[in-house]
Amino acid sequence: MDVLYVGSELLDDQFMLNVSNGINVSFEFFPPHNEGMKKIFWQSITKLSELAPVFVSVTSGVNFRNSDYVYNIIQEIKCRTGWTVAPHLTCIDVTLQQLTALAEKYWNNGIRHIVALRGDPVDKVCQSAMYAIDLVVLLKRIANFDISVAAYPEVHPEAISAQSDLLYLKKKIDAGANRAITQFFFDVEKYLKFRDLCVSSGISIPIVPGILPVFDFCQLKRFLTFTRVVLPRWVLSVFDGLESDKNTQKMIGIVIAMEIIRILIREEVRDFHFYTLNRFELTYAICSMLGVRKNSKGV
Repeated sequence: MDVLYVGSELLDDQFMLNVSNGINVSFEFFPPHNEGMKKIFWQSITKLSELAPVFVSVTSGVNFRNSDYVYNIIQEIKCRTGWTVAPHLTCIDVTLQQLTALAEKYWNNGIRHIVALRGDPVDKVCQSAMYAIDLVVLLKRIANFDISVAAYPEVHPEAISAQSDLLYLKKKIDAGANRAITQFFFDVEKYLKFRDLCVSSGISIPIVPGILPVFDFCQLKRFLTFTRVVLPRWVLSVFDGLESDKNTQKMIGIVIAMEIIRILIREEVRDFHFYTLNRFELTYAICSMLGVRKNSKGV
């Protein structure tokens, strides 16, 4: 998609009517690891708590030794906000016994939703004895967790082919996953084609689009090196020459996210997962434009 619509087209009457039919949002955070990051993190939690998300997820990092710290963060978020909090659980460099103990700890302490992932190997070479599908099977054996898994409209970087990647997703669904959350994307057509392929493959669970509001274009380009995500030409063009203008980048980031969401809403998508990067400003503004606000009845 190489066209960006703005202005009245972005917020026309029909669009706002569709928005009023109910939007569900969820947010992703990562655990802060220094005092400055903690301050930003809790400011974002406080501000976004006004928006009543369906759930929030918290990433686990790459070191299982941090699991107690992540657990404490999750419980504090739950205590402060009353949110449903879904920890990311990964199976890289961790034993079956450790995973079992942690999953049981979550369940026994009121955590019912898990984001089940293989995880990213530190040395770029996967030597894990377990994969996400094994983790889904394990979680369902322990208890009836509500399980989210990852999906890749532009194919997982390590997948042999798009077909094999889709087949693997289907196996995770058949093992008991309740929803799939996609990697971020900027080409809406790729998401829509992927959703159609999921349906034709017998996948009936929600395929929730992951939305990454861009507030730093250089940072976005770094993220792209770990994925197969391709930026459409129009996205590249609107950021051209603005590398040092962070304020303008943030405003453009809001417009881009709203354009993506506008098209998805017209394609009957109602669930959106925001990769907040622990920053509330862009996500809060976008959700407000969607009518998702404090005491909103639409979530």
